[in-house]
Amino acid sequence: MIVCGVELTGSDAVVCLLNMDRGQFNLPQCKVRKLSLPKNHSREDLQRFQAAFAELIAEYGVSSVAIKERMPKGKFAGGAISFKMEAAIQLISSVELTVTMLPPALIKSTLAANPLPIAFADTGLKAFQETAFIAAYVGQLHGR
Repeated sequence: MIVCGVELTGSDAVVCLLNMDRGQFNLPQCKVRKLSLPKNHSREDLQRFQAAFAELIAEYGVSSVAIKERMPKGKFAGGAISFKMEAAIQLISSVELTVTMLPPALIKSTLAANPLPIAFADTGLKAFQETAFIAAYVGQLHGR
């Protein structure tokens, strides 16, 4: 099962694919590290973002998307644009897809019970993909 971990920051959706096959995790090669929504974020821009995300999902055979949840208000609140991108991902209908929101508390408790099997530095991913990688890992564990 391939899970796409997503961290929504500003106008970017940082992605990381994680596959679990017979109890072994591996990172499929993926040419896309992040998808961006143009600054004016018009209806057409949102549709292009959604189409690009759906194409990524279809191309790599992703069955589930795990998004790190952002707080709607307070010190660590997510921006309005990130909530638009989240909705665009959740409303993808061109492919069969399960979208899961992962609250920070669930991520923390899951990592405490099931530490990462590999140090992030050894994955070969870019540093900015770490949160998306962790979301994909927690999504794999909760998707079983």
